[in-house]
This record gives sequence, C-alpha cells and structure tokens, in this order.
Amino acid sequence: MTTTEKIIAAIKEYDRIIIHRHQRPDPDAIGSQVGLAEVLRHNFPDKEIYQVGGSVEGLEFLASMETIEDALYQGALVIVTDTANSPRISGDRFSLGDKLIKIDHHPNDDPYGDIVWVNTKASSCSEMIADFAFEYDLALTPNAARLLYGGIVGDTGRFLYPATTSHTLRVAAKLVDHHFDATKLNREIEQISLKVAQMSGYLYQHLEVDENGAAQVILTQEVMKKYDIVDSETSSLVPLPGVIDNVLAWGLFVEQPEGYYRVRLRSKGPVINELAKRHHGGGHPLASGANARDDSEREEIYRELQAMCAQYHQK
Repeated sequence: MTTTEKIIAAIKEYDRIIIHRHQRPDPDAIGSQVGLAEVLRHNFPDKEIYQVGGSVEGLEFLASMETIEDALYQGALVIVTDTANSPRISGDRFSLGDKLIKIDHHPNDDPYGDIVWVNTKASSCSEMIADFAFEYDLALTPNAARLLYGGIVGDTGRFLYPATTSHTLRVAAKLVDHHFDATKLNREIEQISLKVAQMSGYLYQHLEVDENGAAQVILTQEVMKKYDIVDSETSSLVPLPGVIDNVLAWGLFVEQPEGYYRVRLRSKGPVINELAKRHHGGGHPLASGANARDDSEREEIYRELQAMCAQYHQK
C-alpha cells in the first residue's frame, strides 16, 4: 500500500478522528487542518470529526477550534497537519489516540506518528490535502475549498514564492471552481490593521542591510508596546524586506515578554533552514523560524546569516 492508501484506509476504519496543527498557526496550518476536517465531515457524515488546538491568533475569518474532553481520544485516529516537529503541535494530547498520522510538507526531521506522509515538494500542506481529496474522489464543499485555497495562498505568498509550481496553480484553479468568494478571502488574508501598517514604516526605517544583502530588524518589547502590537500581529511584516532589491536574506527578531527572541528567517537564495536548526528551530530551505535566548544569540544568528550571504555571492 502507498502512504496515502494507508491514510484513507485508516480514515475509513476509525469512527472518531481528531485533527491537530501547529502552535501559532498561519493560514496553511488552519487551512490544511480544518480543510481536511470539512472534507471528512462531508464525505463521512457518520463519523465524529474534531478540529482542536489553541488560539487561531487573528485567523478567525478562516475557522475556529473545538474543545473536547480527553476521553474522546480513546480509540480515536489523530491526524496532525503542517507540523514538522512534535513539540510544535498545538495541544499535548495528540499522543492519546489509538493511531497517529503526520501530514506535512516541511523536511522530515522528526518522523513522529504511525503513518508519515511528507512531501517537501508541495507548496503547502493544504495543497497536499487537496491532492489527497482529488486522488480519492472525496467531494469538496465550498468551505473546504475556501480553506485549502487560503492555505495555499498563505504559504505561497499569493503564488510569489519559489515553492509555487504549475501543479500548485492547477490545484488552486480546481479549488476556485468550487464557488467560494476567492476575492474576499484574498483580501482577508492580506488585510492588516492601521497599527501594523504604522509598524511597517518602523521596519523599513530601522532595517539594517550589509554589503552582501544580509538584513535584520529588531522589534523590542519597548517598540511593540509603543505600537500596541503583540507577536502574532508581526507575521505580516515578515515578507516586507524581500521587496527591497539588494536584500538577499533577512531576519525579523521579535523580543518576547520573557526576554528571548522569536526569529523569522527568509531568503531569496541562501539555504537557511540549517541555520535555524542550530538555534532551536527549523523549516523550509528559504523560510524558517528559530529562537534566540538573548541578545548574544540574536547577534550570533545575524552574523551567521551575513556569512551565508557573503558565501553565496562567491559561488
């Protein structure tokens, strides 16, 4: 049996299915998780399907989570979408089920689960879920299509990032055919508040760029409080340095109330996920996340990024 054949067999076998995703979700996390839940509810109406996890952090326009008792995990199939490492799974009860499935498109550094389906060539986990539905002739409701399309749009940066393939575009087109309001959804994904827009100005004014295109911007707690911004609202700032012509790779360092920094790394060329792994993180070759315990480690990460950009120019 292929991996997807094992997954559809497990879905058909279990009467209760609980779906998780990663902490601090992005549109692909919500899109793949709840998109899959909607597909299964529609095609298997006699099954119990739950979507669980913490706060959706500003993505309420996509979906909301459900609260369930521990007892429901007994004898259940648990599926985790879009989550490379088990410590990042939102909710620590994912291991309480009878069987665990991992569906993801990040490098498989932590192959947790009884069935593992990882496709690093996919633009997003939502693309994988759409492929799965199409492969096994599972009907999509307009809302399921909306969620999966939203996940693809989110992880491809509106089809701008290198992970976007001709297959990605064909999948997106098939989803749009399911008659949801794609224009409205795109607007909701891109929409930001006035205070985030104002902080965008701060980012551009304080962005440091070296001679090799390594860039960084530091958002301290003092700055965050000045603009009345919390960490979850900074995600829309991450792509902004990429529009600058001489920026090759960049880091957004967001100080947390506890004193450490959440680090978001992006690149137009140098592979950065190994750098992220060295600093309590990981991710895609050109889009990764890490953590810096203090200013010293934050500076170390930027020095490593600078060295990578310098080496990239020497090739």
